[in-house]
Amino acid sequence: MDPERAGASGVAFAALAPGPDAGFTANITADGEYRPDAAPLTDIAEESVRRLHEVAESVRVVDRREAGSPEAPALTQIVSFSAVTGGVRRDLVQAQVHLALLDEAEPGRRVVLRLVLTATPDGAGAVLDDFQEFVATVRPDTGSGA
Repeated sequence: MDPERAGASGVAFAALAPGPDAGFTANITADGEYRPDAAPLTDIAEESVRRLHEVAESVRVVDRREAGSPEAPALTQIVSFSAVTGGVRRDLVQAQVHLALLDEAEPGRRVVLRLVLTATPDGAGAVLDDFQEFVATVRPDTGSGA
């Protein structure tokens, strides 16, 4: 879906679940940025939590784990929070994946992608497999046509 129409301005990709759960439609968003700094993924994930504090309440990191490989380091975190959506305060949960894509010629240069599933706590289980499948498809375009 067009991110602007989905109410997700500033993201490169947005997808909505087929139907709402308790009035909230689970969604997947993706954004990213060039990170010339050497900030560890834990710091970048914490930046994401601080941004969430700006629009939500009761923000809490439930779980955080390093993942990926040396060539594509990643960090996953689960964040619970309360926010107003559609005029109603809701408890929500996000599964966030922060994935660093390193420049093969200059490993100090990287882009960090942020892939996020947002859902109600009860509805998250129904869409988590779809999110994991989506994350598994994300890889750099090498221009090789493969």
